[in-house]
Amino acid sequence: MKITNVTFEGFRWNRPTPIRNGKHTYDFTGIDVVNIETDDGISGIGLIGGVHEGPEISAAIVNHFKQYLIGQDPLNNELIWDAMWEPKLVGRRGLSTRVISGIDIALWDIKGKAANMPLYKLLGGFSSKAPVYIAGGYYEDGKGLKELAKEMETSVSLGARAIKMKIGGAPINEDVERVRIVRESIGPNIKLMVDANCAYKHFEAIEIARKMEPYDVYWFEEPILPDDYKGHQIIGESTTIPIATGENEYTRYGFRDLIENRCASIIQPDALIMGGVTEFMKVSALAQSHDLTIAPHGNQQIHVHLVCAIPNGLTVEYYRNTTDPMWGKTYLNTLQVEDGFVSPPNEPGLGIELNYEALGPHRVI
Repeated sequence: MKITNVTFEGFRWNRPTPIRNGKHTYDFTGIDVVNIETDDGISGIGLIGGVHEGPEISAAIVNHFKQYLIGQDPLNNELIWDAMWEPKLVGRRGLSTRVISGIDIALWDIKGKAANMPLYKLLGGFSSKAPVYIAGGYYEDGKGLKELAKEMETSVSLGARAIKMKIGGAPINEDVERVRIVRESIGPNIKLMVDANCAYKHFEAIEIARKMEPYDVYWFEEPILPDDYKGHQIIGESTTIPIATGENEYTRYGFRDLIENRCASIIQPDALIMGGVTEFMKVSALAQSHDLTIAPHGNQQIHVHLVCAIPNGLTVEYYRNTTDPMWGKTYLNTLQVEDGFVSPPNEPGLGIELNYEALGPHRVI
């Protein structure tokens, strides 16, 4: 089997109301897609992490990497990954590695289809379902404490047994009040995570962590900038709330440093960003050797397979219509939350099919 073609597709759609986290405002979202075709008629789909205003940049990088793909056996993912990731030519991190991630995911989709196995079974098949949490709780114009509490209650009513909200976009005491209100609204038996998206300095993160401790916060995500390894360590030693981070880390080398510096109790690689399935599995094994769990950041359609494949998978992040107005429309088969869990499709490969009828009006490339 040989690769015959590699293409890129970009889709963008506006949010009816912009949402904001601790550092950024998002008025649109979308997906960037890599399609790989073979002479056996098997094709693979991959997704590139991080939606930005210049999809033509990702398209150009995909076109650059085609020289390492056309004519190659798609089952040789290690060989292809090694050829693409050449730091002197494309850098060690950033958008080039995100594009490599999308290509690698598409190769694994092909591999699963060739083996006639769903990806989670091909990779290890530790479980057929994974615990899930619904992410949300963004800042929005006109969204007060009452509206925030209602959003979190709705997520619980959809079957979630864990939810996540944003902090870092308001004064510390105001955010602590937001956490208190959410905890009261969801009750004591639902896990509550908070995510600062790197908004704090380490001393600010320590202050808010200590003030949130009475509200049984399950984890404190990305309190500070990802490269401040010492700051993460100091925060972790200063609070009873576990620290989670990793969504902005890249490759096994970055995660080696993050893990060996004991920056977090929960590791959050994003396969769409940090190097694809190939690197994700290496990072998962590295984390397991340090007795750390994996709670990937981002796309549930991909990560449900990866969490179910490994013994140290903790939970899957899940986005609904409060963060993505195309929720339930982007794919022909939307994952459903049932009693706090999601299950990967049992079709060969990823089991992902894009809903081109719904996506068509939003195509930009």
